[in-house]
Amino acid sequence: MRQLHIFENDASQRLDKFLQKTLPKLPKSLMYKYIRNKKIKVNGKRAIPEAKLHVGDIVTLYISEEFFDNPIDYSFLDAPKTLSIIYEDDNILIIDKPIGLLVHSDIKEDKDTLINRILHYLYEKKEFDPLLTQSFTPALAHRLDRNTQGIIMAAKNATALRHLNLLIKQRDIDKVYVALVEGKLSNKQGELVHFHEKDIHGNVKITDAPISSKSKQVRLTYKVIENYKDAQLVEIHLETGKSHQIRAQFAAVGHPLVGDTRYKAKANKMPYQALAASRVIFHSQNDRIFSYLADEEFIIKEIEFTKFYKTSK
Repeated sequence: MRQLHIFENDASQRLDKFLQKTLPKLPKSLMYKYIRNKKIKVNGKRAIPEAKLHVGDIVTLYISEEFFDNPIDYSFLDAPKTLSIIYEDDNILIIDKPIGLLVHSDIKEDKDTLINRILHYLYEKKEFDPLLTQSFTPALAHRLDRNTQGIIMAAKNATALRHLNLLIKQRDIDKVYVALVEGKLSNKQGELVHFHEKDIHGNVKITDAPISSKSKQVRLTYKVIENYKDAQLVEIHLETGKSHQIRAQFAAVGHPLVGDTRYKAKANKMPYQALAASRVIFHSQNDRIFSYLADEEFIIKEIEFTKFYKTSK
């Protein structure tokens, strides 16, 4: 018999979800059977899989010890702890991710990822230790492509992650991008509206009208903020968020991002697409956790691709 005490990072989730994270060796079908047969109880009473856990609850498990034999993973310590931190408090880290760094990877050999750097950093600060956690590990609230620089937000606790995800979903965090596009746009500012669809190979198709039931409308607004001889620097606000949306939409109107050969940009010395997530603005005054960041704006100090573009000319 084992007992698991529910702490703040374990609370507000379903019993079955908590067990899947805490006991990865326990097969899902067997877990549900154990709950039905009262071999897994909450506070000494019969439970149901969808029961929400609360701080102070005790989950009692009358199951084999083999399911508790989970090796502690310290592989994140193989990653550097180097981070460009824009802002940090007890709930959140806001990072400027450099070009070329993966945010995370499913391949175990990829040790140097942004999330591993963050875990290493928090471990050194004694704010995270996998030995002391049950169902939560500090996590990223969103992603960026490997070759896109810019702001990434990471949550230090489960409550912060839930609220960050909700703010992003409700668009109460405004994410602003900058990109260098080929040629000269016909308007200094405007809106691009298309339909977006991804095929089985992960390629994005952008069309003026839907081509199937999988086509989703995508929208962005842009403003030209600087002119170059054969390119323009634009600031972009996404009204929707789809894979490769910015890259594919500008390519669809004949102005691919400089260096973005995947979307038919001209051959260029720039080895990556000229795109960066440059700033975020919190509109979180009504949020229970992040109201203290309402109207705060966080900006990266330097845009890597503009520096490269200017020096390569």
